[in-house]
Amino acid sequence: MTETAPSSHLMWSRGYTDPAWIRHFTAQGRELSPSRRVWRGRAPARHLPHRETDVDALDVVTTDAGALELADLFAAAQTDAFLVLHRGEVVYERYLHGTDPHTPHFNASAAKSYLGLVAATLAHQGLLDRTAPASAYVPELAGTAFGDARVQDLLHMGTRVSYAGRPFDKALEAQRYQAVIAPRLRPFGYSGPTSIREHLLTARATGAPGEEFRYENGNVETLAEVLRRVTGLTTSALLSDVLWARIGAEEDAYYILDEDGAEAACGGFSATARDVARLGEMLRCGGAVEGRQVVPAEVAGTIASGVPDGCSRRVRFPAAPPDSPATLSYHDLWWVLNDPYGSYMASGIHGQRLFVSPGLDLVVVHFGSQVMSPAVPPVPLVQAFVRIGVRLNS
Repeated sequence: MTETAPSSHLMWSRGYTDPAWIRHFTAQGRELSPSRRVWRGRAPARHLPHRETDVDALDVVTTDAGALELADLFAAAQTDAFLVLHRGEVVYERYLHGTDPHTPHFNASAAKSYLGLVAATLAHQGLLDRTAPASAYVPELAGTAFGDARVQDLLHMGTRVSYAGRPFDKALEAQRYQAVIAPRLRPFGYSGPTSIREHLLTARATGAPGEEFRYENGNVETLAEVLRRVTGLTTSALLSDVLWARIGAEEDAYYILDEDGAEAACGGFSATARDVARLGEMLRCGGAVEGRQVVPAEVAGTIASGVPDGCSRRVRFPAAPPDSPATLSYHDLWWVLNDPYGSYMASGIHGQRLFVSPGLDLVVVHFGSQVMSPAVPPVPLVQAFVRIGVRLNS
């Protein structure tokens, strides 16, 4: 039986809780919106040597209900792809639910971190002023919450904002953002903004920037527009120039576009697990690929250690219960684990992760179609990654 996409009102009403539909939308983003490729460049793909290890047999997480093996974790997370690099070698690689090594998979908000890496690189090169307001680069945003914020505030989710005069609600605004970029996801009777730029123009500050962490897509979309003005390049071309064409990627990646042709920078990016692993390995190696510097060593080396004093407050992971320990920091759009291994990660909804742990010589990529619902316990992916790294180093 052939699956067809649900109508937009059905997609909204399900609340993204059906793994089959989640998988449809994570794998088929180009069917929802126009897209633009992120070119892999002319260079040969970087070889990933393999050293197969029996990771399947590990008890990767211990919970109140007992030990979980990797197969249990995959079932809970609705895993589509899982790749582990240890000291530069692929020690485990699995694909499920029709995904294969050449399948570009939706990265969701993990893409925020990739853009943060580009911004940090340009700032290190002196092309971007972190202390300048965004409106210095995008004048039409003057007077808006994002235009009046500094670039540094955007990089650390440091704005307080409401859209179109309505009270801020994180889940509702995430759905409204999807409606902006994908007409097929608009609910019946939708009359809101039809482009990212139009959406950003409705943002008004509800507090001073730089004083509080609030995870919000508009920070990243504003940053993307700032970078487009600084470089004169599309987000796709810029990511290719700075990262994708320099890490030895095997496949093109792509962004979905809004109706104005602007990339959905905060989450509309898709790439293969192997190429995301190559990005992570470059970072683990201090920003270098086979001795050639891709991003400055100072940028790669300070993702976890260089959290500025004004942005060092710890935050709860978005999917964690409100009473959970606040164990993470946020720096340049990366989640910093504050663990003994200097670990950090890019993270997206439904289980998208790029986990980099220099202290464990480890890079992990996880793509999934995990159900997000208050009735479904969060899947302990990070604990599993760390457990695998510790065992590989023992």
